[in-house]
Amino acid sequence: MQAHVRLRLGLGISRMHSLQVDSVQRWMEDLRHMTEVECMCVLQAKAIGVEEDAQGELIVATRDHVARDNLQTLLRRALVVSTELGKMFQRLEKGRWQRVHSTAIRANCHVRSLVHEYSAARNTPSEMQKYEKSLLEKCMELTTITEKCLHTEDEFFLKSMREAINEILTDVSDSFSHMIDMALANEIQILIRKIESSDSVYTIGSDISNLLSLTQDGPQLCRIIAKEGAVVALFKICRQDCFSDLYAHALRAVASICCVEEGINQLEKVDGILCLADILTDENRAESARAEAAAVVAQITSPHHTSTQHLGSFLESMEDIVTALIKLCGSASCGEVFLLASAALANITFFDSMACEILLQLNAIHILLQACKDRQRVDTPYSKDQVVTILANLSVLEQSAPEILQEKGVERLLQLLGEKPSSSSPSEGAACERVQQKAAVTLARLSRDPDIAQTAIQLQAVPRLIELCRSPAERNNSDSVLVACLAALRRLAAGCPDSIEATDHQQLIKPRLVDSFLLCSNMEESFV
Repeated sequence: MQAHVRLRLGLGISRMHSLQVDSVQRWMEDLRHMTEVECMCVLQAKAIGVEEDAQGELIVATRDHVARDNLQTLLRRALVVSTELGKMFQRLEKGRWQRVHSTAIRANCHVRSLVHEYSAARNTPSEMQKYEKSLLEKCMELTTITEKCLHTEDEFFLKSMREAINEILTDVSDSFSHMIDMALANEIQILIRKIESSDSVYTIGSDISNLLSLTQDGPQLCRIIAKEGAVVALFKICRQDCFSDLYAHALRAVASICCVEEGINQLEKVDGILCLADILTDENRAESARAEAAAVVAQITSPHHTSTQHLGSFLESMEDIVTALIKLCGSASCGEVFLLASAALANITFFDSMACEILLQLNAIHILLQACKDRQRVDTPYSKDQVVTILANLSVLEQSAPEILQEKGVERLLQLLGEKPSSSSPSEGAACERVQQKAAVTLARLSRDPDIAQTAIQLQAVPRLIELCRSPAERNNSDSVLVACLAALRRLAAGCPDSIEATDHQQLIKPRLVDSFLLCSNMEESFV
């Protein structure tokens, strides 16, 4: 998606580092999954005997854990193993044979522990059992072969061993990744079956929450979730009136899954776009459900997606969806609802000019510019980014100019040229840059109309554009803002040359655009 819209948009393991938990608590949790090599060498991952009754209680307790806990544990353990394998590659490259062997032992122990614990908690599928057996054999082979390198200094032998170990280590890494993917798929299947088989709103809601939290662990996990049929299960819920209270929750999960192409493909197969249109156009539905439906639309129409096959069926429902979205922008009760609806519209206006024509007919310019006056709806640079994106795309149509003039849109564009971040957040700074850039682009396009150009000059657009060109700090050192401002300035100068002073004309208008760009981009501010 082209703006900061909530995206709820290897193994996704790296995301584990970002869990917002107390550091001591995190250390205590991780400690459960770490083992002393010496102890594990003795135990060799053998099960510790327990009394029959206690064993039964343990298994029941394990099965009662929610799938999220099982998956979280699986991801943590996988992170530990992946870290050890990564260390092995590095130490092998440096020829640190003692460290290579000790790391091989640790990796072997961690893999055995993970496999045995997972097998005890779940009925492992037969295909996965084959991978487990093969993986354990390769881990043992890795431990054995690295031990041989400890008792020799023969360079020729060690060189041949390095190649053999590297090949085995690569096989272990690939096999381990595949086994973890299969284990994750197995856990996700269990979770989806619970969603499909339950008729309890509370139970389904809890399971959707677990599924939603899993989508935050990276695109690879989202691909697995999509392939296992989560999108199908979630749209089944959204087509049953008895689960209407869960629509928003289910659609939020769908939006997160659709950050990957596999999720969008599943949505297409179950006619998800038609379902989204039904929810969006039903004004009796809760605003939260319509907002989350808008989030899904924003996600699947994001310019970041390389595949556009799903857009064929989208075009069939586009007029209904665009109409519903602009209405939602007009009635939004808060900033987040407006952001989701406007982001969906912004994306839609990029891939079909018909959407722009529909929006003009629906009085969209009036609705969007009125929303900009309401801080309850348009309260962040992210929302303003969506508004100015839509205006920029509408400004391609000649008939948009009179309406923008009537709604005092030029004044609004000049205000947006002054957008500055309220914090040091990089994402907010980037959003402000996009707002400035698109405001300048829109002004340049609209200035084809003499009335727009004259109004902009009267409102002191030229001094502001010159300031943005000459002062890097005003544009946050953004080259894209500089190029857009130079283009807008040249468009205004073409219609009203007297509005530009001679010095500015000599530096910013007369040279080639690239020369003016190089001049301004190399300017240093004067602090005198």
